[in-house]
Amino acid sequence: MTVRTPAVARKPRIGLVAGGLGAYWPQFPDLLPQLRRSAQRVTARLREFDAEVIDAGFISDAQEGAEAAEKLRAADCDLIVGFLTTYMTATMLVPVAQRGGAPVLMINLQPTPSMDHASFDTGQWLAYCGACPLPEMANAFERVGVPFRSVSGHLEDERAWQRIGRWIRAAGVRSVLRHGRHGLMGHLYPGMYDVSTDLTMVPAHLGGHVEVVEFDDLRVRVEQVADGELTAKLDETREVFDLADSVAEDDLRWAARVCVGLDRLVADFDLDSLAYYHRGLDGEIHERLGAGMILGSSLLTARGIPACGEYELRTSLAMLIADRLGAGGSFTELQALDFTAGAVEMGHDGPGHLAISERKPLLRGLGVYHGKRGWGVSVEFDVRHGPVTLLGVGQSRDGRYRLVAAEGEVVPGPHLEIGNTTSRVDFGCDPGEWTDAWSASGVGHHWALATGRLLPELRALSGLAGLDLVEVAV
Repeated sequence: MTVRTPAVARKPRIGLVAGGLGAYWPQFPDLLPQLRRSAQRVTARLREFDAEVIDAGFISDAQEGAEAAEKLRAADCDLIVGFLTTYMTATMLVPVAQRGGAPVLMINLQPTPSMDHASFDTGQWLAYCGACPLPEMANAFERVGVPFRSVSGHLEDERAWQRIGRWIRAAGVRSVLRHGRHGLMGHLYPGMYDVSTDLTMVPAHLGGHVEVVEFDDLRVRVEQVADGELTAKLDETREVFDLADSVAEDDLRWAARVCVGLDRLVADFDLDSLAYYHRGLDGEIHERLGAGMILGSSLLTARGIPACGEYELRTSLAMLIADRLGAGGSFTELQALDFTAGAVEMGHDGPGHLAISERKPLLRGLGVYHGKRGWGVSVEFDVRHGPVTLLGVGQSRDGRYRLVAAEGEVVPGPHLEIGNTTSRVDFGCDPGEWTDAWSASGVGHHWALATGRLLPELRALSGLAGLDLVEVAV
């Protein structure tokens, strides 16, 4: 039986091939050893990015390039890095780009920031000549239909390594999407056209698998929760949250019981994300299960398995992307505009990403979930103050997915105390104008609110995943 490596744990596989023109080696005997040392340094630096590095070795001609391409194809890489140590012909790397089965990043990292022009001979200059073939590779890649991307710098150039790291992180997110298993439980919130999703479009545009599960799959697991498991989950809840006086003990115990069942469901179905909704009626078991999801979904999201309500599959994917970029990603929609303070208030009722809360999150008891059936406990907090990025997965008329993003800053200010996550975001412009521009992007009415400025990483992911990126700014 093959055991799957969960997307939450899988490291990106980075293939590496370094090379130069073999005609130089007999002409300049000291050149190849120097270039091999540079390649070893690149291998070491790549391994610092929490990635699995598959080194296909150093190539000197087109035949060796073809052999490296087969090695990397067999390794099922998420990104292939081609290190141009000196001049090399396009015939050496085109096979890697065509057959390697992964996006390719060309890197041109000369040994030091500049040459010693007074003392260098031809052989020493050639160790700095990685820039020479870069236009040739770009031209050849264009003509054979392979996307081209590159980073130029020197071996210890931290700016260049930051850019390389950005591509590696993007490759890691692409890998999560390609190998992920995304749960969808319940049914569409009635009337939400923008949320409705053709499940085939997920593997078509992102890869991975959508696992359709039933609330009855959760029900049977909740029924099996033992007293000791319930006690442990209640202890965890009281440690993670502050509890408002409005929290009823019976509601808290029910939410904790559902939480344990939800943990088991996610493990049994091997899920990397989950979107859910069930309306229910008159307090029957499925309504109570749907109403009891908030605690467990928040705890799952905090440990890297995004879970969100309203059957929002595409937003659970956006949350997964943000989380794998180390930025959290909390389920969010527009709430109100504060024209006095110049802020857009956004958040959501239900689950949130506890790991990016500005303060210790609060559990509040609610007798009514607005717009939904059921009652119980809900999560209240605001996202950590400072720079943030909004990320949604939109869908065009022809069915294609697109990333939609905007950067702003979460600022302090008043919040409603109604059991919602709420953040006040300043986009540096009139809140009304920003809201119009954001709405016109086609994002849908839910997205992930993530910490930090992610546009450079999202541009890299867009390039690797073949997704358009819409950047909203006013």
